[in-house]
Amino acid sequence: MNDLTKMNCTEPKKGGTHITSAEIDEYYPQIPEWAIVEVEGVKQLTRQYSFPNFVSALEFTNKIGELAEAEDHHPSILTEWGKVTLTWWTHVVKGLHLNDFITAAKSDEIYSK
Repeated sequence: MNDLTKMNCTEPKKGGTHITSAEIDEYYPQIPEWAIVEVEGVKQLTRQYSFPNFVSALEFTNKIGELAEAEDHHPSILTEWGKVTLTWWTHVVKGLHLNDFITAAKSDEIYSK
């Protein structure tokens, strides 16, 4: 199995296809804290991280921003006192792409440091 944290995002093709069920089965075990949700027919990965205060949550948010810029893949981020909610999905495929799993795994890696 490929380690998601060692992979980099690729540019998905407009109108391309989303990740397959077999790929989800392969990669999802690497991000067990994440939920796959469907919003208006679009599958997305989401997770809430906990922090002791707002400053820590904001520091994490900024690190996720750096990851997003480095990978050229950008999440929805909600930063609140003591928590950050991240949601990754790929607009051009209208669903989940391998990039979402890569950045979710890298988000977990940032959180664990």
